[in-house]
Amino acid sequence: MDLPSFIEEALSIQSNDFIEIVEKATYLLQKENGQIGNLTIINRLVKLEPLGEALVIGDLHGDLESLTFILQTSRFLKKMEKAKDATLIFLGDYGDRGEKSPEIYYSLLKLKLAYPKHVVLLRGNHEAPKDLLGEPHDLPLQFQRRFGEDWQATYAKILELHACLYNAVYVPDRYLMVHGGLSPEIKSIQDIAEAKENQNESLLENLLWNDPVEDLQGLSFSPRGIGKLFGKKVTEEVLRRLQVKILIRGHEANNEGFKINHDGKVLTLFSRKGAPYYNRFGAYLQMPLNEKFENVTQLCSFIHTF
Repeated sequence: MDLPSFIEEALSIQSNDFIEIVEKATYLLQKENGQIGNLTIINRLVKLEPLGEALVIGDLHGDLESLTFILQTSRFLKKMEKAKDATLIFLGDYGDRGEKSPEIYYSLLKLKLAYPKHVVLLRGNHEAPKDLLGEPHDLPLQFQRRFGEDWQATYAKILELHACLYNAVYVPDRYLMVHGGLSPEIKSIQDIAEAKENQNESLLENLLWNDPVEDLQGLSFSPRGIGKLFGKKVTEEVLRRLQVKILIRGHEANNEGFKINHDGKVLTLFSRKGAPYYNRFGAYLQMPLNEKFENVTQLCSFIHTF
């Protein structure tokens, strides 16, 4: 795939073509099940074998410039074309708060359709069910500006897509990747796979909304007004139950583009820059999956800031 042409196409896409891409991607995600290349789909969970290389991208919130930079710098599109075990993982929060939100959606879905065995799209709190949706939700306004009188049809298709996105990536003996955070409700990896609307939705809320904090052992109310704050003890217990070493997540803006919590057991990535966050750096993670790391500090050489 030629990246400049791909981005130009995203910038010039019309409503009918946008709807077609979203419908194709939604159908693909609905049909994904079982073994797909290096991925195993189990309900709303993606199990990823610890092989090859992964590129992990945090919140984008309509920042097409940052996405373009990451794809150019990492050269990951060429790697996906050549290597069956190159996996591109997005941690959620694709739209809202950025004027290129429709273009981000188009770009990510185009990538998924082009590389279905390599691209994983997680669900963020800005792709949540209506009663758990992140605020401010200005995506309808962005679609109005982008598609004019056709905006309602395009926006309706995006809402259908949200329910098809995944809760987590699970790399046995290595990583759990979610958008938000952890909860003591997680007793097994199957709990994460089955969390969805009208079925264990409280756990889905935690996966999409929870934040790690220091100086806390259990759970506490979140200043966000939804979800919870979780402490080090929650992280240690859940990671032990799932037999993984590190939680990789998005959800929080960081001035440095990333942060480390809970004695190196939690890594937060934030991959967009500019208003309304004004963070100095964005960050992404490009790492070998075949190597086993016990602590985020061992991953620092694979975290790229820009």
